[in-house]
Amino acid sequence: MVLRFFPQKEKYTPEESDFVFDPEGAIPKHIAIIMDGNGRWAQNRRLPRIAGHKEGMETVKKITKEANRLGVKVLTLYAFSTENWKRPDDEVKFLMQLPVDFFDTFVPELIEENVQVHVMGYEEYLPSHTQDAVKRAIEQTADNDGLVLNFALNYGSRAEIISAMKQMAQEVKDDQLAIDAIDDTVMGDHLMTGFLPYELRDPELVVRTSGEERISNFLLWQLAYSELYFTKALWPDFDGDHLETAIASFQNRNRRFGGLNKDTSAT
Repeated sequence: MVLRFFPQKEKYTPEESDFVFDPEGAIPKHIAIIMDGNGRWAQNRRLPRIAGHKEGMETVKKITKEANRLGVKVLTLYAFSTENWKRPDDEVKFLMQLPVDFFDTFVPELIEENVQVHVMGYEEYLPSHTQDAVKRAIEQTADNDGLVLNFALNYGSRAEIISAMKQMAQEVKDDQLAIDAIDDTVMGDHLMTGFLPYELRDPELVVRTSGEERISNFLLWQLAYSELYFTKALWPDFDGDHLETAIASFQNRNRRFGGLNKDTSAT
């Protein structure tokens, strides 16, 4: 048998950054990541797309540990969107098996790391074996009180907002909620991040890999004041150094939330 070596078509070159991570500086309490570029990573190596997804899961393990080490409280990962069902059947089938393989191998380490697993999305539409794996991981890590590893699985933000509105409308109809009582907090209570403490629901930093600069129906309500960071690194190439660079960028942002700093008169 002849083995052929296929070099990487587009070799990844780490990006230079003007920001230096300060381990004593502010660390975002909640970081959300749009994990993009698995397919391109595989195609660059003449591998099937599913190889990229498998490698991407290894990156999830590394970044979870790194975020935990840095003191991040919540790490929300966009794993599978409500639109991803449009992908080829074989790829979708593989993606639905990934959580099974991932949790079966990684949960013992998550327990050791004191990480708690949570999943948000329309889980009832997932295959039964995927639902079972998710349920087991949540139950097995329920007593952990460290980093919350929150997977957005079969998640779409527009659908989430509509579901929240329908739920509130039903509560108003049933005299369980007054219309005048609906505010940001009540809305947040009805969103899929409502399980988190109020101060942790909205990500302070949203990262998207692969060079794309879109939100892609992710946490549309919650990221109203999030800092956005885009990197050309494909998700399987994203590592602890990239995460620190993203946080370094965050540390250099001027977060005014619509107001003014005390030391400026800018309008």
